[in-house]
Amino acid sequence: QVQLVESGGGSVQAGGSLRLSCAASGYSYNNYCKGWFHQPPGKAREAVATIDRDGITSYTDSVKGRFTIFQDNAKNTLYLQMNNLKPEDTAMYYCAADSLVICDVDSRAHNFRNWGQGTQVTVAS
Repeated sequence: QVQLVESGGGSVQAGGSLRLSCAASGYSYNNYCKGWFHQPPGKAREAVATIDRDGITSYTDSVKGRFTIFQDNAKNTLYLQMNNLKPEDTAMYYCAADSLVICDVDSRAHNFRNWGQGTQVTVAS
């Protein structure tokens, strides 16, 4: 059974940084499409960054140049480094993983079967 456990959310001022972590267990981590999704209040859950089995990354336009998705294979952990945070980044953030053929930021939430519990990110102006 796949388990994903997130950590690292919190409250910061605009311009600040946070790093989210997603520790994985129960599956062959390297063979999965992995992503970070955000869900602002009252809105749908959407991908902000993905990384495929070859390490190719994809970002939604609003976070390009500010967010970085990366992984530590030895630790089976996925990360999202978030710099220059903006108030509009405020949302619940979720990590997700699945064996998708196509893995990019256009991947829809309903395509992923495995999810973390979510972590809140709040950015004050």
